[in-house]
Parts: sequence; structure tokens; C-alpha cells
Amino acid sequence: MKFVLMGFVVLVAGCSSAPSRPAAAVGPDVAVPVIDAHTHFDGGGTGPSAAMLKTLTDNGVVGAVVHAPRSGVAQSGVPRNDGPRLAICAAAVPGASVKDVERAIDQGIYSCLKIYLAYVPKYATDPFYRRFYNLAEKKRVPIVFHTGDPYDKKALVKYADPLTIDEIAVRYPKVTFVLAHLGNPWIQSAAEVTFKNDNVYADTSGLMLGDLSKSNPEAVEELVVKPIRWFLTYVESPTKLLFGSDWPLVEIGPYVAAVKRAIPREHWDAVFHANARRVFRLGANK
Repeated sequence: MKFVLMGFVVLVAGCSSAPSRPAAAVGPDVAVPVIDAHTHFDGGGTGPSAAMLKTLTDNGVVGAVVHAPRSGVAQSGVPRNDGPRLAICAAAVPGASVKDVERAIDQGIYSCLKIYLAYVPKYATDPFYRRFYNLAEKKRVPIVFHTGDPYDKKALVKYADPLTIDEIAVRYPKVTFVLAHLGNPWIQSAAEVTFKNDNVYADTSGLMLGDLSKSNPEAVEELVVKPIRWFLTYVESPTKLLFGSDWPLVEIGPYVAAVKRAIPREHWDAVFHANARRVFRLGANK
């Protein structure tokens, strides 16, 4: 996946109790329980494997938002009591039955929707998605949009410009929307849409892939740390940004370490935990 460095000046950046799980060390003297707001099932599966749950736990992740694959239905009976709390997003794609998704929401299997812009060659404003927007409003569940560069050479990136989501946010003010990947490389557009609309948030996922501890430190600084710092400065509110990794495409621990460098310490709890807990309702009884 190729990432484009933005040509603008980077500005200087200056809840209820969590489940009892290990906290990820995000600083030399501070530990924050992490909710990873952007993950996927490993191996293309439709449910969390033991290896996935162990990885989350080992990295201090007390909750995760999992995007179901574009084909297949998430399994019922996802463990929520003895491991990280999971919010699973149903794939709102051609072939998906709105009635089946609604039934799965009622059964507690799904608690959010995922729209795969670029992977599906439709703009966010396409009439096809209206039924999913209406469902999200009816059931009070958030919608996550893939925005920016896709992990697929055959996908059409023009459909994933985050600027197109401004119209949807205005049309559906009662629905909460999350822009995945900060719209990368259209980070300025994603920041404006997030800043302008009270019902729009963004996650930090997938700005680089792999193990960042083994990546060029200058690349990590330019492609992860500086863009997140600029985004947070522009939107003027730490409540609008959610930590997300894009696991298993990204190693969680090094990504946490990189993102925390972009976030002032006083906002770590909001970005790494409280915001996702609120948006995806990942409470202790979930």
C-alpha cells in the first residue's frame, strides 16, 4: 500500500470505568486501557479466533471494533465476558439483506455498520445506501466508512474521497459516522468534514502497515505522527478522534506507541479509550 505525504505545513499540537484488563503502556509512566476502533477478523474469518483475542489482550486492548468481511456473516456467540469487548460492524454491501442485518443487530451480533467505499464502486451519496442509513438511524448504531487509499489495486479510489460524506452527515444528523484512516491521503478533507459536522468522527487506522517498530523512523514520523497531530489540531477537539490500528495488517503495540506521540498526554484517555467507548457503546455490560 502506497501512502502519499501531504504537502502542507504541520501545526504544533500542543466515563465510566473500564473492564478489568491489562492496560497498554503508552508512555513511561502512564498506562491507558485501549479500545482499538478498527480491526478485522484474522485469516478472513467470520469470528474472533483465539489468537486474535490473545493478541488484543496481550496489547492491553480492552475492546475492539471489528469490521466483518464483505462476504460472510459474523458468528453469533462472540465472547464478551472473559475477553476484550467487541463491537462487530456488518458489511453494508451489494447482496447484503437489510432485514438480515437488522435481525442480527436485534440479536446483539452487530452493533455498527461498515460501508466499503472504493471497494464497492459507489459514492456515499448513492441511493443504494439510503436503506442502511435509515437502518442506522432507526437502530441508533454508528456507520464506519472506508475512506482514502484502499488495500486493493482493483478498487476505485475516487469513491473514497471523505469530502463526499459531508452531504450524508448533513442529510442524516441523527446518525453517527466514523471516517476510517483519516481519509488518507485526503487528510485535510477528512479533518474539515469531521470539524464541521457534530456527528462525524475519524479513526487513526492504517496510515502505515506492518510493524512500525521495524519501519523507517522518519517515515513513521511523517506518515503517522505528523498527520494525526495536524488533524487533532485542526478539529480542535480530542473527542472527535478514535484510536484504530487496522489489525491484523498492523502490529498493535508499535502503532499505539506511534499514535501516542501525536496526542498530548492529557488527551490519551479520550483518544485511546473514552471516545470509542461512547461512539460504539462498548460498556462493561456489552
